[in-house]
Amino acid sequence: MHWIAASEKDTNTATLEKRLWDAADQFRANSGLKAQEYSGPILGLIFLRFAEVRFAILRSKLDAAGVSSRRGSRVDEPAAYHAEGVLYLEPEARFDYLLTLPEAADIGAKVNAAMRGIEKHNPQLAGVLPKTYNLFTSTLLKELLKKVSEIPATVDYDAFGRIYEYFLGEFARTEGQKGGEFYTPSCIVRLLTEIIEPFHGRILDPACGSGGMFVQSARFVAEHQKNPAAELAICGVEKTDETGRLCRLNLAVHGLEGDIKHGGNVNSYYDDPHTATGSFDFVLATCPPKLILIVRIFGLIGKNLREWKKCT
Repeated sequence: MHWIAASEKDTNTATLEKRLWDAADQFRANSGLKAQEYSGPILGLIFLRFAEVRFAILRSKLDAAGVSSRRGSRVDEPAAYHAEGVLYLEPEARFDYLLTLPEAADIGAKVNAAMRGIEKHNPQLAGVLPKTYNLFTSTLLKELLKKVSEIPATVDYDAFGRIYEYFLGEFARTEGQKGGEFYTPSCIVRLLTEIIEPFHGRILDPACGSGGMFVQSARFVAEHQKNPAAELAICGVEKTDETGRLCRLNLAVHGLEGDIKHGGNVNSYYDDPHTATGSFDFVLATCPPKLILIVRIFGLIGKNLREWKKCT
């Protein structure tokens, strides 16, 4: 896999994030569903849009190479995509196919089938993708597909990661304190990551939520001109299966893979599925929601942390 997200936002991406979120919020109002019911499907479609952009680019390259090769084109071989860290998408699992479906079609069933097809050809995502699109009417799904299609195919890859992280944060905000179970503000995780400095090695988050610590660790490595996918071995534990799937999807959006295991249903700290003692170079878990305010206070010094280190 290849790390594909940078660290800084740009104004254009921020505007797109807001416009997409406003559409998602309208989607929520019209569906009558709770955030936990519609967040996964929306993130799944953003992920699919991202996956198709990468797929289409590589497909064009493989097609062009096949024209000049005696061996013929490998354009329909999943292994050719996997070798480049790209997901293979069968025709009925591509975003553009779903986008052009008429409202008369059972779009929910088609999207569910698309997600199952992606998992079939890309085993690392087995059991990860949402398949509850039957909860929505074809009209609502059609509108959502149109909105997600506004993410330009020409946008750089890091913008997809930023949009995905933005949505994670907004969904957590709408969930209130419960949202803290799967998402900790990135500024807090970034501060803690810069303290432990995970340049290289095996990293563990025993309560990984949606994987923010892994993304920030990868970003830290990338900022030091290294490829996180080659430098870091990612392991996590999560007590909630749905959140564990969200973590694996978040990793995939950022071009990362990890070994995410299920922990205890009460508290993932009580289990040790990775046999962690002496096995990891870095361990980081963010604090419970009630302590976030305290960390926010300390976070005020985060932006000057590197400068402080240089002076000591």
